[in-house]
Amino acid sequence: MTSVEPFAPCLPSPLQEVGDDRFGRHGLRLLLKRDDLIHPELIGNKWRKLVPNIEAARGRALVTFGGAYSNHLRATAAAGRLLGVPTTGVVRGQELAGRPLNPSLSRCAADGMRLHFVERSVYRRKTEPETLSAILRAAGAEGAYVVPEGGSNAEAVRGCRALGEELRGHADVVAVACGTGGTLAGLAAGLAPDQRALGMAVLKGGFLTAEIQALQERAFGARSGTWTVDDRFHFGGYARTTPALDAFAADFGQRHGLPVERLYVAKLLHGLVVLAEEGAFARGTTIAAVVTGRPFP
Repeated sequence: MTSVEPFAPCLPSPLQEVGDDRFGRHGLRLLLKRDDLIHPELIGNKWRKLVPNIEAARGRALVTFGGAYSNHLRATAAAGRLLGVPTTGVVRGQELAGRPLNPSLSRCAADGMRLHFVERSVYRRKTEPETLSAILRAAGAEGAYVVPEGGSNAEAVRGCRALGEELRGHADVVAVACGTGGTLAGLAAGLAPDQRALGMAVLKGGFLTAEIQALQERAFGARSGTWTVDDRFHFGGYARTTPALDAFAADFGQRHGLPVERLYVAKLLHGLVVLAEEGAFARGTTIAAVVTGRPFP
């Protein structure tokens, strides 16, 4: 089995209270669960989701999937470099193959990840057994351990349960940004019965509730914990931002000395500010926001 000792994570991740009048005037406390400080290269929830999969791979090469700006691809590539495990990244968008690599994919390549670009129509069918087999053959990764897009599978969900356990007794509501839903699925299962989890979807489509329930059923056999998903704060969809969101992130960072990642964390924090203004939380509520990443340089 591959040892993950070289990673030397900072666990449990720090819990930091911030004074913010947008919450304080409604009688709310805001805590930041700094999962972005777990490891300098396997940031935030990527540590919690990847490590169980690396252990399950037992030294085999890893193959995974993502878009051109995927945090998950970068984390998998970094893990492969640190452990000496070969990695292949299947990237959505065949048209990207002939273009210069963007900074995110350049980092993957620098960490030794082989990049294989596929048509978007094929990528959408990647979970179909025949399509997956064809992709793996074309990528030269037939014997590799497959980690799904975003790293969300039963192993990852069980790994994220520790996040909820670390927050027991510290908050009434724990909020996290959701891409594929694996972090929320595990987090909710780890919380105490009197706590609830709130997911902020960063993709549009309203499909995450069903996806998260399916992940919990695969990981734990049934829906677990008290949780909901809010689909209103995606700002146009995955990897989309707006000038207003950028301004919000810059302001929050200036107020609290925290570099705010735009694609997940900014949407989460903005959603919480709006919900506080809407009166969604009773006075006296303590909210913990999970900081799952930091800006890519």
